[in-house]
Amino acid sequence: MTFSIVGRSADGAAVGVAVASKFLAVGAAVPAVEAEVGAVATQSFANLAYRVQGLAMLRTGTGAADALAGLVAADPARPTRQAGVVGRSGPGATFTGDGCFPWAGGVAGDGYAIQGNILTGPEVVAAMERAWIESAVLEGVDGAASGRVLARRLHAALAAGDAAGGDSRGRQSAAIVVARRGGGYGGGSDVEVDLRVDDDPDPVTRLGGLIELWELYFGKPDPAALLKLDGELAVEVDRRLAAVGHRDLAGWAGVENLEERLVDGHIDPLVLAKLREATPERG
Repeated sequence: MTFSIVGRSADGAAVGVAVASKFLAVGAAVPAVEAEVGAVATQSFANLAYRVQGLAMLRTGTGAADALAGLVAADPARPTRQAGVVGRSGPGATFTGDGCFPWAGGVAGDGYAIQGNILTGPEVVAAMERAWIESAVLEGVDGAASGRVLARRLHAALAAGDAAGGDSRGRQSAAIVVARRGGGYGGGSDVEVDLRVDDDPDPVTRLGGLIELWELYFGKPDPAALLKLDGELAVEVDRRLAAVGHRDLAGWAGVENLEERLVDGHIDPLVLAKLREATPERG
């Protein structure tokens, strides 16, 4: 009773799932991702075993279509199931059992699969696919940014489906999860983005706001935008840090959860803006 998209970044480094539903905490049930392996979405009387089994097949090099075929072939309740799979390369795959509540269906293409059930109509899936394809212009060549770009693309598709009607029963929850090798906090895990709105009257919009916060706190600064921390700027930063009781930028940034944006000898303009907000000076 859900609509979702599984997708892969243009460079293949990141995979992810975005999902929304009139269902409590849909992010706890539908998505599964593994960096450099693939992504799975299971919905419509979701079979949570699909998540582990699907990733296991993808891990061996099985393509998305064959992995999905294997999942549903072994499931006696397959008429009630819906799922989407994308692997490390090639086209995605989607399945909708003939027992799913209408409207139900999906589409798939190179690097993505989109599916939904109990939707207002096929226009939901069509709008999601259109948004996904159009958002390809966001893709770049910087692998380190591929997870962030993928999160934006997945959310764009989800928002388009929501605007087109989404779940015919209404709105309740939404989630997005993206994996990229070493993309997690401090490089200590592969889960780069893991955001959920479990119970909200407008969860897809709220999820977009959480993505913006994630980009602020965990996104990496643009090297071309970094400001050299010397001269008058260094004096200003030291003065502002002293005003809030800190001796160095690292200490203050750690308290403000901006440590992922620190670069030796430089300052991210976003960090500088936050420091200035925290220490307004009278003219």
